[in-house]
Amino acid sequence: MLGFWCLRCGKEAAGADQYTCPSCSGNLDVVYDHSLIKKKLTRAALAANPDKSIWRYKDILPIARYKGVPIVHIGWTPLYKAQRLGTDLGLKNLFLKDDGRNPSASFKDRAGAVVAAKALELGVKTITGASTGNAASSMACLTAGLGLETIIFLPQKAPVAKVAQLLIFGATVIAVKGSYDEAFDLCLKATEEFGWYNRNTGHNPFTREGKKTVSFEIIEQLGWECPDKVFVPVGDGNILSGVWKGFRDFKALGLIDRLPQLVAVQAEKSDAVKRAFESDGKIRPVSGETIADSISVSLPRDGEAAVQALKESKGFAISVTDEEILAAMRDTARRESVFGEPAGVASIAGLRQAVARKLVKSDEKIVALVTGSGLKDVASALKAVGQPHLIEPEISELKKLVKEHGMGGVP
Repeated sequence: MLGFWCLRCGKEAAGADQYTCPSCSGNLDVVYDHSLIKKKLTRAALAANPDKSIWRYKDILPIARYKGVPIVHIGWTPLYKAQRLGTDLGLKNLFLKDDGRNPSASFKDRAGAVVAAKALELGVKTITGASTGNAASSMACLTAGLGLETIIFLPQKAPVAKVAQLLIFGATVIAVKGSYDEAFDLCLKATEEFGWYNRNTGHNPFTREGKKTVSFEIIEQLGWECPDKVFVPVGDGNILSGVWKGFRDFKALGLIDRLPQLVAVQAEKSDAVKRAFESDGKIRPVSGETIADSISVSLPRDGEAAVQALKESKGFAISVTDEEILAAMRDTARRESVFGEPAGVASIAGLRQAVARKLVKSDEKIVALVTGSGLKDVASALKAVGQPHLIEPEISELKKLVKEHGMGGVP
């Protein structure tokens, strides 16, 4: 690790505890000595490494010591060949990366793990963060076994399952009567007032470092082949910028010889990154209203880096309706046995739209990220599928129901 460089103005920033650029307040990017790292991190070294977690990539993570990192298993989540869904969409090589299989059932465990490890390295005792739910429940989960105090700010409307996760892991939860963006700003003020270590997405540069590990895994799981396109659910923009950094790191290390095209998928009323990318690149606030709470953001905090990732990858952005997201929840579960929360399957909704608009070729190798488990938001799942049949415990009632709905092949 060489230091930090500002993604906005390009200036160097000093200090391992630095959050944003002292010159322009832009988000920071961790810079590495790739020429040194490539001597250690090789295909052969990875093939011989039995560690199937994000820590197999520790040579290109910003942690100086690995004693006391989160004890639960993070990363190396399944990459499924989505045969049935691919056939539906006319795609020969569609893959789903199911990050709902992480400890807190969310992609955010990747970021939380690196932040927790860095906090231990810095001697921090209290970590704070603002979240719509997943980043917070992840942080609480990962710090529970480390003896760190976690204080979380949530919008009042956060899904109850995510609040329950926070509380069961022992976090102090502060529900804010307002939006995620208001909770984010209050958390920043708390950091200044009390000196707590801030985990906020984008604001803390180490969140991107954890998220980039998904790209490393995709490359290895595809047999060292780079996908043509990667569809990414986007809210704050930090997952997109992290995915892009992971692919760039592997190319800089000589482990791949090309880079994929990124596709940002946003909810139609939470599409600030899409609007910026398709106009002058400037991030402006939007309403942020969507059923997909994990990507419900008015002002993306890593939006500039996300727009930059789209431009550099020659990618594009798509916005989807809540109805399309609910349909994607149902289709992904029924066709591929992957139960994703609304934000988690926004990538599938975007992919379906991209296919309809002929933005994807049938023989391209496509990866869609599923970033969270559907158990995070059961209420939305029920909106997608409706309620169960209710009958009296009588065979006559059952026979009537079976006949009405043609169940089990009964005429």
